[in-house]
Amino acid sequence: MKCTRCKIPAVVALPSHNAAFCKDCYLLFAQRLVERAIKEHQMCDHADRILVAISGGKDSLALSWQLKTLGYDISGLHIDLGIPESSPIARQYSERFCDKYEIPLHVLQMTDLHLSMKEVKKRVKRPICSVCGQVKRYFFNKFAVENQFSVVATGHNLDDETSRLLANVMRWDMDYLHDLGPVMPAKKGFAKKIKPLFRLSEFETANLCFLAGIDYGYAPCPYSSKASFPVYKNLLLDLEDIQPGRKIHFYDGFLKRGRKGFMPMDDEDITVHPCVECGYPTSTGQCGVCRLRSTMS
Repeated sequence: MKCTRCKIPAVVALPSHNAAFCKDCYLLFAQRLVERAIKEHQMCDHADRILVAISGGKDSLALSWQLKTLGYDISGLHIDLGIPESSPIARQYSERFCDKYEIPLHVLQMTDLHLSMKEVKKRVKRPICSVCGQVKRYFFNKFAVENQFSVVATGHNLDDETSRLLANVMRWDMDYLHDLGPVMPAKKGFAKKIKPLFRLSEFETANLCFLAGIDYGYAPCPYSSKASFPVYKNLLLDLEDIQPGRKIHFYDGFLKRGRKGFMPMDDEDITVHPCVECGYPTSTGQCGVCRLRSTMS
């Protein structure tokens, strides 16, 4: 098997692209997919201060490495969730990576804020994955706004985005479907959010890390066994094996032709105002995280 681009022996085969690449050509291929995503969707430019959500896993580290390589002004934010089995490992890899690549890293420790997921799981009846996601979104946005970052970047890959899309289509969840996409513009107290890796699959980001020499952590969350997204992710992986390229066609088709059908007629009717406790934008008097804090106190 030879590299599609330079014809020397290839190290990675990508049936979805009908291509194979050597190490250097693969890294160039991945970089161009990220550059394409940024350019097509006007995600950011070199004047932006970008806050990268860094978890210590392959996707967030691949994203950080790629944005740093492309010359963007980035800093990282790691949220230590206080899960004994996985959080120390995730934090260790995040700190080691940022130290190696000279990326400023900020750490928020949920235990110090009385919001560790270990304790939340004991006290809250809602699915823990839903609560954890809400807490992370809250702190990423709050930190970005309070520290004058113009963009928040997350490492969501193609598998993440297509499994989320399929799950919401199966439920015909209109509210989530109209918000799906690689860019969420800044508005009503929320920072702009971007997903520059949305054109790369999980397999492709793993190869990017391996070939770029990025040391990432793998410590699965012990609380995620009942999460629904892995079910949809596995269904799409099986489909991709049969029909290579189906995932990116599914997602691109939604962005180009499907999403507009789920757009609200006018979202200006949604009243958003500062939370009475913390000032975070919310449609109710008290935001969800402040209500969680009340439960935990």
